[in-house]
This record gives sequence, C-alpha cells and structure tokens, in this order.
Amino acid sequence: MEVSYYPGCSLHGMAREYDESIRAVCRRLGISLLELPDWNCCGASSAHFMDDDLAFDLASRNLMLAEKSGRELLVPCAACFQRLKSAEKELLNHPERSPEKMYEHKAPIHHISDFFARPEILKNIASQVKKRLAALRGVAYYGCLSQRPPRITDSPAPENPLAMDRVLQTLGFRVLPWSYKTECCGGSLALTRPDIVLKLSGDLFDAAQEAGAECLVVDCQMCQSNLDTRQAEIEAGLGRRFNLPVIYLTELMAVAFGDGQGRDWWKKHFQDPEPWLRSKNLLTSDGVRG
Repeated sequence: MEVSYYPGCSLHGMAREYDESIRAVCRRLGISLLELPDWNCCGASSAHFMDDDLAFDLASRNLMLAEKSGRELLVPCAACFQRLKSAEKELLNHPERSPEKMYEHKAPIHHISDFFARPEILKNIASQVKKRLAALRGVAYYGCLSQRPPRITDSPAPENPLAMDRVLQTLGFRVLPWSYKTECCGGSLALTRPDIVLKLSGDLFDAAQEAGAECLVVDCQMCQSNLDTRQAEIEAGLGRRFNLPVIYLTELMAVAFGDGQGRDWWKKHFQDPEPWLRSKNLLTSDGVRG
C-alpha cells in the first residue's frame, strides 16, 4: 500500500521521534510513505491569524501536489491536518480558487488515528502484534484540532472520537473511559497565556489520574510537547505528583510490534516512559521487547 505523506515542519524538527515511530510502524505494516515532493509549511498556526489568502495559498499548494500523485494523503500533525482540510473545503466550495487546475479531490486527507483505525489496517495491525499490551492502561487524548469544527474535519464523533481507542484495543491496551478526550490543552497559548495553559493542562492530568490512567496516549505532537514539558511545572504548582508519561500512539504500536528502536525515542520525552514500560516486562535492559 502506498500513501502520500505530509509530515509538516515539526515532525522534521522538535517532534522527530513522532515521525520516526510513524515510519517504523508503517514499514512493519507494509505501508509505503511517499513524502510529498517539495512540500511547504501549511501556515499553522500563524498564517490563518494574519492573512486568509496566505493561509489558503500555503495549504492548497500542498493539496495540489498530493492531487498529482492521486494517492491518499496521510497527515500526522493535527494542526496541519486542520489547515489542509480547511483548504480542501475551500477548493470544493469555491473551485475558482484552485491555484493550478480544477481540484478533483483525488487525494483524500487522513489524520493518523483515523487512517490506522480502518478495518483492513486494524486487521494488519493485529497480525503484527508480538506481545499484547494488556499490562498497560491509560486514556486516549485526541486534543481539539483533529476533531473540531466537524464541518472542517469531517469527524463523525467530535466529542467522543474512537479511532485511537480502537487501535489501542487492537494492541491489547486497556483504554479507560474519561470525559476529556477532546478538551484543549492550551498549547497555542504557550507563549501568550501560560497561566491558562497550566490550568487547562492541569485539568487534563487531574482527570486522567482520576480515571486511573498510567499514561496519556496522544496523536498530536503539539499536545504531546505541551503536556510532557509542563508536567513538572504543573506538579510543582499543585503540590502533588502525576508521573504520567505522555506517549505517542505510534510509539506504543512499535512496542507491541517488538521494535527496540523506541529507546532512542524515549530520550526525547521529559517524562521518560521507558522505566514504566520495563516495569511491565515490555522492554529489556537494551530497549528491546522481551
């Protein structure tokens, strides 16, 4: 299976471990990721606050590149996903704005969890599991950008998405119910209103801990970075420990597939998940699953 791949800027930089884990699990699943040639920044998250035309032009250029391939387009970054979906809707509703030729919607856009949750891929995932993650329990945190507004994202259940839940359950992971699946973590306010960020993120950790979670599983690198880097500050402010790894869905997939490469990824986490995984007998001392 071949799909076009749009990593976006952050997966080539601060979230390189997310990109590497996606590529690792896709190789195992026999999915060839063909990175869009000459792709450009989609404009998230500044362009659409400053100039509507610029925001549309940046995102639509990438869509036209994907159109030429005729393949489905996989977009792991939630912000990139929303910007590309927004441009897609504009092209479909106003075809005269197409930058090159008539947009024919030959490259459907998929966010990472929805892509992996397709029945045929879930079946493939199940066949690759070397050891089920039955010893792990946690909550699936989708964040807001991949789900809302549904008129842009086409999310069938923007308040209670289930795609990541289904993938995790296929791995044997115990997904706990909670009501904060799509609450905002405040990541976009990190520089301007850190007080709001700490409150929103603190609420998420509170809710996850109350649900009995041992970790938060995410499919958005902005949410991961925001929650992972601020957890110690939130703990200090509240005077208690959460000790909750914030781990990518694809990292857990790799663990279940027996991929020892994850040890390199863990080094990029502020809340290191490696001791937790080893305590569950999912990793040996060299980082390879036992």
